[in-house]
Amino acid sequence: MIQIAEAFSPEEQGLARLVKQCGANHVVCYTDLSPIPNVGKEEQPWSRTSLERAKRQYEDAGFEMAVIEARPPMHNTKLGLPGRDAEIEVICDFIENMGAVGIPVWCPEFMAGLFVLRTSSTIPSRGGALVTGYDHDVNRDQPLTEYGEVSEERMWDSLKYFLERVVPVAEKANVKLAMHPDDPPLSPIRGIHRIFRSVENYQRAIDMVPSPSNGIALCQGNFSLMTDDLPSVVRHFGNQKKIHFVHFRDVRGNAEKFVETFHDDGPTDMLECMRAYRDIGYDGVLRPDHIPTMEGDSNARPMYSQIGRLYAIGYITGLREAAYGE
Repeated sequence: MIQIAEAFSPEEQGLARLVKQCGANHVVCYTDLSPIPNVGKEEQPWSRTSLERAKRQYEDAGFEMAVIEARPPMHNTKLGLPGRDAEIEVICDFIENMGAVGIPVWCPEFMAGLFVLRTSSTIPSRGGALVTGYDHDVNRDQPLTEYGEVSEERMWDSLKYFLERVVPVAEKANVKLAMHPDDPPLSPIRGIHRIFRSVENYQRAIDMVPSPSNGIALCQGNFSLMTDDLPSVVRHFGNQKKIHFVHFRDVRGNAEKFVETFHDDGPTDMLECMRAYRDIGYDGVLRPDHIPTMEGDSNARPMYSQIGRLYAIGYITGLREAAYGE
């Protein structure tokens, strides 16, 4: 059965208690994996010592640490720049340490130069809740970034170099990679091509280095902008055993202009998606993602307020009971 998780750092004990009270027993680890100056290798945040410490903190709060959704620096790796070998060496150490302490899934991403993009974080939604959105007209005429034109071919070459180095390490460590989509799944943006933007490109990526460890994070919000039939895409990748992690969310619009929605207020048939995960036998974790900011909560972290998370967990729990109870 699919497992419901939430994402927070080991230090967010108040949020951990709220999530636990909602019935979630799995956690997606958010933590800073940036190198710490003047600290030995065994105290770096990706070291075995640090990962064991984080895992113990989560377990003490009653959670199973199922996924790490944080990344050591990958800037040079994604752009194919000098210094990528040193970055990949750290990533390989990180994956080996994950395997050694029993953390089964890592969620990388390959958005070069530009990360998740939104043009507004205060769009009124149902009842005045605030959601984020993206309008490509705002970025269409923006200048190139400092990296200039970054071609699609260069991105694919960089990905192949990365996967060929990292996937064998992950397979040996019994760690699964769950590649996150480009957000938005649109290319190019300010001269930088983005390759994780279509179902076909995802298939190309997992075929590039075949391995049980080379898989995807099925972020429903992004994938719903790639297809009109999301449940069939769940079954397509699920039947290949390539879904290693799920972001459960929805958006309204298209890749060039969309807004986030409440989980029960978007165009996607979320119950049919849950049935698809049931049908493919997916027993990994999902987490609610990109939550509306509801009344009485802070919009200091758009998409990650607290009250909206609790609503989402309750709704997803009901969907799971409906699908698996049939």
